[in-house]
Amino acid sequence: MTVHSQGAATAPQDAPHEPGGPKAPQPPQRPAGAPEEAPAPRGRRAALPSGWLPYLLVAPAVLSMAVLLLYPLAKNVILSFQKVDKIEFIQRRAPFHGVENYTQLLGDAQFWTVVLRSFLFTAANVAVIMVVGSLIGLLLNRLGKWMRLVLSMALVMAWAMPIVASVTVFQWLFDEQFGVMNWLMRTLGFAGYEQHNWFESGLSTLVIITVLVVWGSVPFVALNMYAGLTTVGGELYEAARMDGANGWQTFWQVVFPNLKPFFLVTTFLEVIWVFKAFTQVYAMNRGGPDRASETLPVFAFVEGQSQGHYALAAAVSVLTIVMLVVVMSFYFRLILKQEEEQ
Repeated sequence: MTVHSQGAATAPQDAPHEPGGPKAPQPPQRPAGAPEEAPAPRGRRAALPSGWLPYLLVAPAVLSMAVLLLYPLAKNVILSFQKVDKIEFIQRRAPFHGVENYTQLLGDAQFWTVVLRSFLFTAANVAVIMVVGSLIGLLLNRLGKWMRLVLSMALVMAWAMPIVASVTVFQWLFDEQFGVMNWLMRTLGFAGYEQHNWFESGLSTLVIITVLVVWGSVPFVALNMYAGLTTVGGELYEAARMDGANGWQTFWQVVFPNLKPFFLVTTFLEVIWVFKAFTQVYAMNRGGPDRASETLPVFAFVEGQSQGHYALAAAVSVLTIVMLVVVMSFYFRLILKQEEEQ
């Protein structure tokens, strides 16, 4: 005991409690079976609700697409319902024109000729691209290491070449005076190829453009085909050989069923890319001669920039999008059906 000057006696704070004396307060007891509470984090901000995190992550991409794609598309649709020719463009007027632009297009025989040409051009290109690309992909799978590397590098260089540069090369190959093709045909003994003009008709021009488009698109299909073939197990090929299947039967019974999603997606992408191809068609011969090689994108550009019918060109682009969506709905159903089967 310690006695202070005032005469009050206090016990030291660290002295033990005597039996029977007042007990120190005890912390509240946790009920039996209750989960332990996690310690509160220190120095951290309050976490966002988990449901908002995916939306925050995709928000920049969605906003960028809205600014770069949705806004121009909306303005283009509005323009297609207005009357904007050269006079209105100079006067900065855009009077409402209703569906007159669409009525004019749907009643124009030239427009439907361009539509038919565009579909035939797309179908021919996609068919050749898928066949040639698949064959080269199968070849890559059979080649040795070094030959596969050489062929892959050649495909990548062809794929990476800028479109305008490749168009310039093809224009030189088919040049009227100094073209390699005229020299080759004369060397092979064909007559009539002295300064032969390969761009004298729309059909011959589209054939040359088709060769260019196929040449630039085959690498994508071939490399993806080879990548898909690496996922097919070797035991499947062995089982097919034991059953006596030849190469064609092995492809249809083993390769194609396993790579069906690849063929669907790749065909889907090629249809979109070829249908909207503009640079190859316009840079090769500007849609000529006499607009005989125009496809829908080139037709819209010529109507807008060359003819000055800006609203009519906008209507052409809207109809092009609608046609493409209708055509691709078939592939959407196939892809959804494939996912359901899996």
